[in-house]
Amino acid sequence: MKNLLTLLAAVCVTSAAAAQSLAPLTLERITADPPLAGRLPRQAEISPGGQWVSFLRPSAADSEVLELWAQPSGGGEPRKLVSAADLLGGAAQKLSEAEKMALERQRISQRGITGYQWCGSDDSALLFPLSGDLYLVKLGASGPQAQRLTNTPDAPKQDPRCAPDGKTLAYVQGGELMVLPLQAGAQPRPLFGARMNPQATWGLAEFIAGEELGRHRGYWWSPDGRQLLALRVDESRVGLKTRAQIFADRTEMTEQRYPAAGEANAVVSAFVISIATAEAHALSLPASAEYIARAGWFKDGTPWLQWFNREQTRLTLTEFKAAPHDITVETDAAWVEVHDDLMETPRGLLWSSEASGRRQLLLIDRATGQRTPLTQQAEAVAHAVCVGERGVVFAAAGDRGKARDLYLQPLAGGKAQALAGTAERQWRDAKADSACARLLVTRSAWGQPPRLELRSLGQSGAIALAGDAPDPALAVFTNIPLPLDLMAADGKTLLNAFFFAARRQGGKHPAIVLAYGGPGSATVNWGWGRDMPLIAYWQQRGYGVLMLDVRGMEHRDRDYTRAHYRSFGRHEIADLFAAVRQLPGQVGSVDAARIGFFGWSYGGFLGARAVLDADTPFAASVAVAPVTDWTLYDTAYTERYLGMPEGGKAATYVSANLPARAALLSKPLLLVHGTADDNVLFEHTLRLVEALQTAGKTFDLQIYPGKAHGIAGRAARLHLYRTMDAFLERHLKPTP
Repeated sequence: MKNLLTLLAAVCVTSAAAAQSLAPLTLERITADPPLAGRLPRQAEISPGGQWVSFLRPSAADSEVLELWAQPSGGGEPRKLVSAADLLGGAAQKLSEAEKMALERQRISQRGITGYQWCGSDDSALLFPLSGDLYLVKLGASGPQAQRLTNTPDAPKQDPRCAPDGKTLAYVQGGELMVLPLQAGAQPRPLFGARMNPQATWGLAEFIAGEELGRHRGYWWSPDGRQLLALRVDESRVGLKTRAQIFADRTEMTEQRYPAAGEANAVVSAFVISIATAEAHALSLPASAEYIARAGWFKDGTPWLQWFNREQTRLTLTEFKAAPHDITVETDAAWVEVHDDLMETPRGLLWSSEASGRRQLLLIDRATGQRTPLTQQAEAVAHAVCVGERGVVFAAAGDRGKARDLYLQPLAGGKAQALAGTAERQWRDAKADSACARLLVTRSAWGQPPRLELRSLGQSGAIALAGDAPDPALAVFTNIPLPLDLMAADGKTLLNAFFFAARRQGGKHPAIVLAYGGPGSATVNWGWGRDMPLIAYWQQRGYGVLMLDVRGMEHRDRDYTRAHYRSFGRHEIADLFAAVRQLPGQVGSVDAARIGFFGWSYGGFLGARAVLDADTPFAASVAVAPVTDWTLYDTAYTERYLGMPEGGKAATYVSANLPARAALLSKPLLLVHGTADDNVLFEHTLRLVEALQTAGKTFDLQIYPGKAHGIAGRAARLHLYRTMDAFLERHLKPTP
């Protein structure tokens, strides 16, 4: 304890002395342009031929607008290829409601060029949609040249993808699959003619696939470019929810097919379609196939599907030759996690499984289904990166899930080797070229924003890639996490936690707890934390800050990650309360009577639930976009953990219902929600508001007209932070 207090004091003094060299960090600076972390590239890719690294980069004029850039992989300066302003000539960018929802599923809040892909394998062109139309950027000796492929902006084109040879592209328009030869004078044509069923679409990911299964596409080109594996989505059975998108000057009524827990899902079926004849061949699945999680083609031209039963306790990999053949079936008494680790190798199919107790990679014989363990990491494998001549490159956890690094595993077995550049207390991940010879590595650490570098496998050198340097103030205000071992409520499991001491000294100080608490999505790690500047601001204001992961978060052993099975709002609240009560004993400067909470989404549920409790240790709580009634949330996510709702009467749903606990509110609560949220519908907050009013409870409420789940935009974020700041100051009274 003495050593801990000495370290805390040293951190406070060092941080406080450094911070005096610049003006105080403000909420205005945290939300201003350019960002403190710099304009970070996103969606970086190595071109098919390996000549370029492409990426989207925030505009110098407005970081909320993305532009398409590329940098030679052999070295050289990055160059802008095209921007939305170059192509729209001053006209406003247009997005349909379907496009907005697709971007929300991918958590993309910026405007401009929000997605792209390389077209073909010769590194000569990139394809992207913009404001309803499609464009190519051709790379040549005279520099990048943009070409408009379509000129019907009122008919938005979604998810365009080039055939492997780059001679044809496909896209979805009005729910129909279209193909367009990339040759002069060619016209797009629908594969099936007129759309017959207005509730059925071809080639798009349904809501559940995008939001809960991480599948954001609905069709795949065959290796020879002659066929498409396409999904048909029929939403006619899905409940129609009407969302009132309340803006400051108007209210727009938007109808959305949203499958709430216990209700019918979309019917998703798979077909192989000939590009030449439009002949469609159905891929038959059993009636128990509720969700198609992944799809694609093997190199020999055989299509495959990964599918779940509704309970998500069985994940089956099926290939379709003359008849369907189930290659392997993954089972789990609680649920099976979806993954992207299916890859072909000379020794069989690469796959990942938690059957050993933690996620590891294994090889599966495609014909017999025989499994051979491959990796033997001490901690969980995060995912496979690529397969090449030297073996399998993969990312895996370290430091009890708080770190991530890259490894090379020989296919013949043996021990995996850490790749060059390994270090303690960092977070590394990678993408690879098609040969798995060069890696596009992303590295970050606490206080150090992500940086890209290009590495050749087996070599120690690296080429640094584009990325603005962060504002010098970031280094000055960077806080130093103090790792804490806090005991879970079970009395035997250590929880990951970071503590950041208040920078103002003198007596006891209040503290703010940040936690997500839901299944997966661990937040306490050594990677770049987007809340770091906000934490530094709170420290400067006189608060200590605790980041906490309760049981159930990812990158740990299977028993730990299954803590939410048939339980929301129970073990995570018990862990949260237990950790908060231990905090003053480990950090003597924390005032146990002045501890607040801030959470978003599932963290918002946790934030509201934390003060709807007679035994709460919290003095106040902020809950942003909270789920309050799990019968309103979607099927795949909710049923995976809570089972079927049985009309809302199932005990798992009743115990997690927040409006039913309204009478227990005894501490200040700030509720925040965007009125256009299509993920956690605004109705969640309205139900809790009505219940609190009926119970005669007072609380604070802040709504954001027209804002979705992320409450995006600099002005909205600044207002939200100011609102939170004022609320916390009223109820926690930071040290002067």
